[in-house]
Amino acid sequence: MHHTRILSSAALAALLVVSLTACGQEARGGSRYKADTGKGGTIGLAMPTKSSERWIADGQNMAEQFQKAGYETDLQFGDDKVENQIAQLENMITKGRKLLVVAAIDGSALTEVLQRAHDAGIPVISYDRLILGTPNVDYYASFDNERVGELEGTYIVDKLKLGAPAKGGSAAKHIELFAGSPDDNNTKYFWNGAMKVLKPYLASGQLVVRSKQTRLNQATTLRWDGGTAQKRMDDLISKNYGDERVDAVLSPYDGISIGIISALKSAGYGSKSQPLPVVTGQDAELASVKSIIGGEQTQTVFKDTRKLAAQAVAMGDAVLNGKKPQVNNTTDYNNGKKTVPSYLLKPVSIDKSNTQLLVDEGYFTAGQLK
Repeated sequence: MHHTRILSSAALAALLVVSLTACGQEARGGSRYKADTGKGGTIGLAMPTKSSERWIADGQNMAEQFQKAGYETDLQFGDDKVENQIAQLENMITKGRKLLVVAAIDGSALTEVLQRAHDAGIPVISYDRLILGTPNVDYYASFDNERVGELEGTYIVDKLKLGAPAKGGSAAKHIELFAGSPDDNNTKYFWNGAMKVLKPYLASGQLVVRSKQTRLNQATTLRWDGGTAQKRMDDLISKNYGDERVDAVLSPYDGISIGIISALKSAGYGSKSQPLPVVTGQDAELASVKSIIGGEQTQTVFKDTRKLAAQAVAMGDAVLNGKKPQVNNTTDYNNGKKTVPSYLLKPVSIDKSNTQLLVDEGYFTAGQLK
């Protein structure tokens, strides 16, 4: 009887260990798709967060498409905590994942863990956000992020009917500028694209930034956080706009746009006498597309993440089968250690006039947009 009780206690302890381990993984945002039994091996997918619907969709799309290609998948979300993502990648390396696809939380924080991946012979694809400061990145799949900025800047110019940039041109319009997270390499590409369009109008005086916050380091939004953007917009309005009106806000991401619009509405914008300014965005998230249809957010940039996921899967499958993946840019994406061979997809501007495109492409259903 005594021997039986010892075995029972051991079994119970083992069960508790398994249970606690599983809870710990879930607390860190982990999600297992299937057991590691596939003939093609298991692919590690490291996504930054579940707080944005696009990252959930990206991870699930890649997982499904890798599985259709004959692989198993280990999908993890880092909850926007760098230490979580590093721990998840270390775990994937220890478990012998055949390939890592990484959308970095902080593009410059993965040097050591990716050296471990390299030493273990595991190839790495940088997904949407370029990983910086390491030679151990094999390929990069993303959208043309400079083009995203150009589309937003052009939309603002066209919507405000500024015409060609010229001294003594159209009456000055007031604009405030927002950028993405300072630790995301995409931020500078977006900013450079937008400024390529907007700077001539700022120089001519047709656009005026009353806050004078016109440098990238003044406009960044840590972790692309909407709440952070809302607080900054509150501050910009209260300090710089008394009787003056905000005519446009350059916003690089839909989640940031929602925060900006909340601040604007709190300040009295959104009525017939004080309509909302032009507010741009990026990612065509459902809440923002509904906001555009409802007349609040003005524009977003659609990046079909299903196609990006498919491109990453095609790249990974080629690498694992000894083939050379298709790329269309071998010059522009230097991460400080190497120029990473890249494939860039084309983004599309969306406003109230063409939201039907998202239905036609099967990205949303008509019912979702009601």
